Amino acid sequence: MNAPLIAPSVLSADFANLGRDCEMINSSRADWFHVDVMDGVFVPNISFGFPVIKSIKKIAKKPLDVHLMIVQPERYIQDFKEAGADILSVHIEASTHLHRTLAAIKQAGMKAGVAVNPHTHVSLLEDLILDMDVVCLMSVNPGFGGQKFIENTYAKCARLREMIDAAGSSCLIEIDGGVNEETAPRLLEAGADVLVAGNYVFGSKNPLATIEGLKSL
Repeated sequence: MNAPLIAPSVLSADFANLGRDCEMINSSRADWFHVDVMDGVFVPNISFGFPVIKSIKKIAKKPLDVHLMIVQPERYIQDFKEAGADILSVHIEASTHLHRTLAAIKQAGMKAGVAVNPHTHVSLLEDLILDMDVVCLMSVNPGFGGQKFIENTYAKCARLREMIDAAGSSCLIEIDGGVNEETAPRLLEAGADVLVAGNYVFGSKNPLATIEGLKSL
């Protein structure tokens, strides 16, 4: 099994010292910057928009994995490309014409991802399995960091792994929410490829060592 990709969630960074925390990610063994965009409509929280993403992009030496928790995400595809997104994930629950949206993301020059809320069954992705680069499984209800991990995520990840392998797809499985030293090994056993970690990384005494620990699983 290959080493997992690690994507620290900037939402858990110290916003008063965002540059410092971005440089920490640069110097760590993390692979991506995970950037959560929330609109206060699709989820009950508001995070940052284009100016902050552009600022992160100026510092980041690794790809920006931008997760849109917003309504009508298709309206902003080109804007997020220009802001610096390398991977752009939209929620299946927010995208009426998901195939069209994925095609537009790729046409804009980004990798295309689909995020899935805890209540949504992965079988709904079956007809798009070859059109996605990433599936982001929410292992908490989206909107806030620090929530308790939803145990059904292990079985859900395993089902998705079977679908991807059966289709011969190179799509990556990303897990977002509640990733720590206890959940990460089981998620990797279930077939996960990418681990998003927010509070677990930025709330630790030694974020570099915490990232190293996840990367070494």
